[in-house]
Amino acid sequence: MSQSAAGAFGAAKSTKRTRVRFVILALLAIGTLINYLDRTVLGIAAPVMTKELGIDAAIMGLVFSAFSWTYAVAQIPGGVFLDRFGSKLTYFLALTFWSLFTLLQGLAVGVKSLLLFRFCLGVSEAPCFPTNSRVVSTWFPQHERARATGIYTVGEYLGLACFAPALFWLMGNFGWRTLFVVVGLVGIGFGIVWWMMYREPDQSKSVNQAELDYIAAGGGLEKRSEKATPFSWSNVGKLMSVRQIWGAAIGQFAGNTTLVFFLTWFPTYLATERHMGWLKVGFFSIMPFLAAAVGVMFGGWISDWLLKRTGSASLARKAPIIFGLLAASTIIGANYASSDAVVIAILSFAFFGQGMVGLGWTLISDVAPKNLMGLTGGIFNTCSNLAGIVTPLVIGFIISATGSFFYALTYVAAAALLGVISYVFVVGEVKRVEID
Repeated sequence: MSQSAAGAFGAAKSTKRTRVRFVILALLAIGTLINYLDRTVLGIAAPVMTKELGIDAAIMGLVFSAFSWTYAVAQIPGGVFLDRFGSKLTYFLALTFWSLFTLLQGLAVGVKSLLLFRFCLGVSEAPCFPTNSRVVSTWFPQHERARATGIYTVGEYLGLACFAPALFWLMGNFGWRTLFVVVGLVGIGFGIVWWMMYREPDQSKSVNQAELDYIAAGGGLEKRSEKATPFSWSNVGKLMSVRQIWGAAIGQFAGNTTLVFFLTWFPTYLATERHMGWLKVGFFSIMPFLAAAVGVMFGGWISDWLLKRTGSASLARKAPIIFGLLAASTIIGANYASSDAVVIAILSFAFFGQGMVGLGWTLISDVAPKNLMGLTGGIFNTCSNLAGIVTPLVIGFIISATGSFFYALTYVAAAALLGVISYVFVVGEVKRVEID
């Protein structure tokens, strides 16, 4: 009897699911945190850097925007590379090179060299989010993807929320160039960690069959096709004709407009428009990013909860994003507030809403054709990240022309409302798209 009981216990234990997918998710979260530190450390350095290098507001807007020029252009090539070579190699190369070009920004001697390194940074970071989306779709069943997306996306905001005071201190004591060197070296080190730890589900020695079956039953991809899908402009045209994809891309452009403001001009806004000292800027800059992190997590949780309760992917994915965009539009209220505390509260609520818009990547993972996930993610990210080109330039020209952020915040609010219109009238039903 005892041997039989022991055998039964061993069999039960052997069928218990492993949780390797959450280790993979932790890697994505850390990589995304480093990704956003690398692209946004320029915003922290900007007020000091502009004085040392003699850069005015309009030119600084150009420098902020330069990253997104190549970032947007490289999305489709990055997606094609991802579909052909897989997540492990793509993410390793992207992470290593974007960290290297971050480090090199610390050696910039003028606008030309700074622009060159920002261009290279944009190319290198292009495959990041398509890879994230592919990994989540591969490793997670559908009903866990929104929360998984929220967890890795929170790295966009927690990086600056947690490290902004330390980065301002580092800049104050060692100069702005040190910021780029330190953050770049951290990213290169993590690139090695990724290469050593990441595996596809069918290649992992840690995952058991019970977890693989669980992922597959929920619509995950058990393994990547041995035959890579060749790139064709015909596929690009077919994907671009799908209303779910281009409608979501407009909505993500709208949400990214708010995000880009906080990642580029926000420290300058606090320092020049609100006349805060550096210690106060470092403290107050934490609040909106923490709020955005909460928005990301809340959006993921409420989306998966709605999916379980209603069974409707359209309601579960779209409703939180629409609410988030409406919340982001309230940023215009900061134009009419005199108290710094009230301004930070308004900005925090707006950024909280923007955090929920990160669900757009979950929606794309739900609708993308299984054999074209990299290309779909690249198209989506190309369109959505046009905000990274437009927003810094528009805000830079507004400040240069008016000396104020009033119309800049108005522009950000109007873009958020455009996103609401797109999700309400364009996106339509959220379902997997089939492309011949």
